[in-house]
Amino acid sequence: MMAYIPAWAVSLIKDNNVLIGGGFFLLLLIAAVFAPELAPHDPNEQDLLAVLLPPMWADGGMADYPLGTDSLGQCVLSRMIYGARVVVIIALTAPVGAAIVGSILALIGGYFGGRADWVINRIVETWLSFPAVVLALILMIALSPGLHNVILAIVLVDWARFCKVLRADVMVLRQRDYVAAAQITGARPLGIILRDILPGIVPSMISLMALEISIAVVAESTLSFVGMSVEPDVASWGGMISDGLNSMYSSPYPLLLPMVAMIFTVLATTFLGQGVRHVVDNHLSERTQGA
Repeated sequence: MMAYIPAWAVSLIKDNNVLIGGGFFLLLLIAAVFAPELAPHDPNEQDLLAVLLPPMWADGGMADYPLGTDSLGQCVLSRMIYGARVVVIIALTAPVGAAIVGSILALIGGYFGGRADWVINRIVETWLSFPAVVLALILMIALSPGLHNVILAIVLVDWARFCKVLRADVMVLRQRDYVAAAQITGARPLGIILRDILPGIVPSMISLMALEISIAVVAESTLSFVGMSVEPDVASWGGMISDGLNSMYSSPYPLLLPMVAMIFTVLATTFLGQGVRHVVDNHLSERTQGA
């Protein structure tokens, strides 16, 4: 069975950084999928008699609220677990959408060149000139809050990064002898792109997607912080951080705990991105030497 798995995929599985980052995201995925079973309370349930409780190990804490409560008496642990759903959905969908849009335009511009490449390249350069966060905020104002619109906004902001990098790979692969041989034999451009060009950019695409996860997660949290992400009744880490600012002096836990979760998530994506980049660089080096 291993004979059918590409060598770079096997290297990914064995890389320590990939295992650390991937393991953390596996825990997040489990928390998101089994949130109703893992969360001790409904994330929107309010107990006004238990406002700003500290974690259970601190003085005044309660076992019923393991990580304490916020200013509305909502269980911090339950909201963090349900907030993991937003993180996982964004991490799994936004990079994929940006990769699809960016790679399609990169394949068109990089392979055909000419006027199509010029137009795509000008659009990419113009798009990248805007600050990403500002552009995402403008898009969210136009689209209105909601998880689907957040995903769409992140895709519309970040596709240009994929297109710029993958276009360069496509232009290199287009000069390969096997591509010229396919053109001489009369193969159609679509067939050459799908059979000879696309597989060559998959490792770089995976590497960019791994790096894009942290960008997408931080972008969603930033939008949640300013109230431009998911609906108010949907728990999110960015929203928890924003709410925690109001009570940071009387009880810092509702602010610090989601921030710690966000930091660990970004660190995990950093490990994942570094591991994938290391494996991809080795693969590309070996492919270049063997060409």
